[in-house]
Amino acid sequence: MPRASQRMERLGPYLFSAIGAKVRELRAKGIQVISLGIGDPDVPTPDPIVLELIRAVTDVTDPDRFRYGSDWPLDVFPNAVAEYYRRRFGVDLDPKSEIVPLIGSKEGIAHIALCYLDPGDVALVPEPGYPVYKIGALLALAESYPMPLRPEHGWTPALSALPSEVLKGAKLLWLNYPNNPTAACVTLDFFAEAVAFAREHGLLICHDAAYVDITYDGYIAPSILQVPEAKEVAVEFGSLSKPFAMTGWRIGWAAGNAEAVRLLATVKDNIDSGIFRPIQQAGAKALQLWCQDPSIIRPVVDTYQRRRDFVAAALREAGISVTPPKGTLYVWAPVPEGFANSQEFATFLLERAHVAVTPGGGYGPAGEGYFRISLTYPDEVIIQAMERIVHALRKG
Repeated sequence: MPRASQRMERLGPYLFSAIGAKVRELRAKGIQVISLGIGDPDVPTPDPIVLELIRAVTDVTDPDRFRYGSDWPLDVFPNAVAEYYRRRFGVDLDPKSEIVPLIGSKEGIAHIALCYLDPGDVALVPEPGYPVYKIGALLALAESYPMPLRPEHGWTPALSALPSEVLKGAKLLWLNYPNNPTAACVTLDFFAEAVAFAREHGLLICHDAAYVDITYDGYIAPSILQVPEAKEVAVEFGSLSKPFAMTGWRIGWAAGNAEAVRLLATVKDNIDSGIFRPIQQAGAKALQLWCQDPSIIRPVVDTYQRRRDFVAAALREAGISVTPPKGTLYVWAPVPEGFANSQEFATFLLERAHVAVTPGGGYGPAGEGYFRISLTYPDEVIIQAMERIVHALRKG
């Protein structure tokens, strides 16, 4: 057998795969482990979207419904994305040149690196942050440079502090708000500063907006494309996974800068064959329903808000200071005193409480000292998990 490529040797296991393997190992021993690690919604996709999929699959009047999604493209999904942006953000997009459908936003987030990065080039990556930003650069044989997110700066990167020698080789600037894993939220003013910075330094901003519609307490998350002239330097990745509970459907989009959209579409033409056409139609239905009545996602958001409040209260009961986040599906909390690092704390909870959480150090050194709890588990599971955590911490 040939030796694996150097990129694979550098890649290592995906963060959540490693956590899942440990959970499966303990469960195989008969231990009832509760996992609060992965952000995969447990609530069902709204019925009208499911019914649209069924209709599209069984529509015998459409002989092309089972053909390649890219060779026989549909206008309906990009048009629906454009209408969503117009109504949600007041942003006008050309569905033909400024939107490209994705097999889930994760796919596009990984592939955009192939559009811009050569060996030696740099992607500026938030830390802590979604691992795929860094992985995309690695797979392109390029480099990533961490931008530490600090609580004293509202978990936003200090762009002006980036070294000039790094900026000379940088091409991509990754942002993600509402943020995973920190759950931080920003205003449009922050995006305006980022756009100005990108224009000054010749960067393409890649904004991961997966959680833009999962917000609480009256906070409304902006799109970076609302900033005047943002389309000159930014592309935004959207997803139906979180607000419509459609993670397994694998459908999302990239929108914004026309050249970035064109290059990403070219990469995809050479790698995949598009999204199953009935899923495109169901995805369009989801956005059309939102445009008719945004409250369609309210039951999903209310479910996460209820769980957020319970988790925050339970952590405070256990002596952990935490502020309920205004967005995302997560609670990001400091590791309590008495533990050397986040991995030690996560191991303690796994062994003593049989609860799996995500250690902040798994997102990079800047995430050290924190841990993440996902709210995408049934209420009764979260209640039991928090009871176990509180008991384990009190017992010590």
